[in-house]
Amino acid sequence: MKGVHFLVAFLFLALASSFASASDPSPLQDFCVALNDTKNAVFVNGKFCKDPKLAKAEDFFFSGLNMPGNTSNQLGSKVTPVNVEQVAGLNTLGISLARIDFAPYGGLNPPHTHPRATEILVVLEGTLYVGFVTSNPDNRLITKVLYPGDVFVFPVGLIHFQFNIGNTNAIAFAGLSSQNPGVITIANAVFGSNPPINPDVLAKAFQLDKNVVKYLQSKFWWDNN
Repeated sequence: MKGVHFLVAFLFLALASSFASASDPSPLQDFCVALNDTKNAVFVNGKFCKDPKLAKAEDFFFSGLNMPGNTSNQLGSKVTPVNVEQVAGLNTLGISLARIDFAPYGGLNPPHTHPRATEILVVLEGTLYVGFVTSNPDNRLITKVLYPGDVFVFPVGLIHFQFNIGNTNAIAFAGLSSQNPGVITIANAVFGSNPPINPDVLAKAFQLDKNVVKYLQSKFWWDNN
């Protein structure tokens, strides 16, 4: 009888494994509208692949992460990405990298999400106050002050931020679990969408006066990426 139970369990696990291996790949862009006429196709979920025999060292190389980003903007930060757009050899490998520079006290990488990646951050210089917010219904804020050598993880899809609370420049490097993690900066998306979201929607959602919403929509929302 034990042998029968073992066999049933084995078959169940094998069937579950076959289902798992047949699942769809994770999306690598915001959306991919299906087309029957392929001559009008522009994007695929990822990139077309070069013949491996034609690959060269430059396909796997990027130079410049030793150079500081320009933080002279209203956010006081600059993100220098190294994803599949910069390194073609990252295609299908599921990883990318970014350098983040922060101006002295107040440099901010504003609340944002990566819809396709978990982020792991390591601080090289300076002192950063970082955090993320858990999903509904708790919306719990989890924060930490980081110093050189410290590492922090931001789970995939959750709103997170980094803020320089030191009086010197700060530098951090981030690894991301996607060749194209995507970035949704919350303020830019909500108040800077094109075309604008109906102010009535935002006034009710944020419990603000509609004139405040219109004022926020009239501002220039800086993209530090």
